[in-house]
Amino acid sequence: MEMNGNGQRETWNNTPSSSDLNHSSSSNSVSLSHSNSNSNSNQTRHNHHNQQQQQQHSQSDPMQSWWESVSKARSRIQTLLSLLPNLSSESLIDSDRPGRSLLESHAAYTALASSLTGSGDDPLCQWLYDTFQESESESESDLRLVVMSYVPLIAGMYLTRIHAVSTTTPTPVSPSLAGFEAVLLALYSSVTKSRSGKPVLVSIPTPAYLSHHSSLYHHHNPNLNPNVQPSIPSNSGIGVGVVCPPLEPQVGIKSTKRPFIIGLAFHSFYSHISQMPSWSKVQLCRFAASWAGDHCSCDLSLDIDNDDPDHDLAVSDSDSPLQLDNNEVAVVGVGVKEGGGLMPLPWEVLQPMLRILAHCLLAPSPLVSDDIREAANEAVRRLYSRASHDLSPQAILATRSLVHLHNHATAAATAAALAAAAATSNVTTPTSHKKTPEMLLVSQ
Repeated sequence: MEMNGNGQRETWNNTPSSSDLNHSSSSNSVSLSHSNSNSNSNQTRHNHHNQQQQQQHSQSDPMQSWWESVSKARSRIQTLLSLLPNLSSESLIDSDRPGRSLLESHAAYTALASSLTGSGDDPLCQWLYDTFQESESESESDLRLVVMSYVPLIAGMYLTRIHAVSTTTPTPVSPSLAGFEAVLLALYSSVTKSRSGKPVLVSIPTPAYLSHHSSLYHHHNPNLNPNVQPSIPSNSGIGVGVVCPPLEPQVGIKSTKRPFIIGLAFHSFYSHISQMPSWSKVQLCRFAASWAGDHCSCDLSLDIDNDDPDHDLAVSDSDSPLQLDNNEVAVVGVGVKEGGGLMPLPWEVLQPMLRILAHCLLAPSPLVSDDIREAANEAVRRLYSRASHDLSPQAILATRSLVHLHNHATAAATAAALAAAAATSNVTTPTSHKKTPEMLLVSQ
């Protein structure tokens, strides 16, 4: 108790005020929440640490990692078998590599393809999407290859149905293709993630650089003194060309982005083409041949050798065009010529498709069979005829080069086979030696 300025007694209240109580309670609540958040963060760190330890233990133990990948692949196959009850499961489930067995199973490919509708509620499209998204590790690459093997079928049916709707009058109700689009966007997102927002570049040497450096296709000027280092400006040595710009995330397939997304799916298929089954390659060849249009006689000029006009390099399969059956091309019953008119083939779709056809034409025999070569040869010839009528310089140059390379490779293989057969016949056929008359010495 103290005296105030007027001489009156004034008592100071030593008890805390309401504001002090509020401040104290709020401080306590803040400290309590802070301790709770610390405990939660500690628990999160502990769980994350346990997950890291489990991953490290899994990586350090190859047997456990292998068994986890096998179990996951078998689980995905079990889900697929529940959607395809007529598919036999013994050879797929009991395999040590179930993902590879599914990839190499023609029966599984046919069963899934025949039931694929492409709608938003299609469970098979959902299975393909989930399988691709959940198979990110290297040990589960076989499951991703399974989804990749359906790219020609999915892209072919998707483009065919889009074209059929756009060319039919009156315009029918557009079918739901959300299932196909989801799988294609999953492939696109995977490539976008792998490129990390960077463009695909290529180095292009300038004429100033080529004048002082030899390459596979030319030799530099021999009159230049090799002891004198040429002075080439830093900006005139190697140019940079953009093969593909940075990819932008897409949440849907717009009509303006459709060719690019389909082309990127074909590019993904081509990057794993050595591991793709033969029926997937034939599927793409047949779609390409049908999209190009009817067979034309203008490609017959490609069978004549320019050096020897009397020599015909035509192969047997080009004389009789491949007969395409709609049931063979699209096993779900959607013909590739449905709707009428020619399928638009922009360069974004045609370029990766020609890369795949080049593999089917020129790859060695263990990778491609005669059926694949025949289907690819027919597709390239039809595409050349289509490019000639469309007056597309890029497509004419590419398809014409592929036909010439195939013709020369076929002629070289035929000549080698004839030479080997002739050598074998010379070894196995006995040669008759002319007997010399005996000389009798008669003594006189």
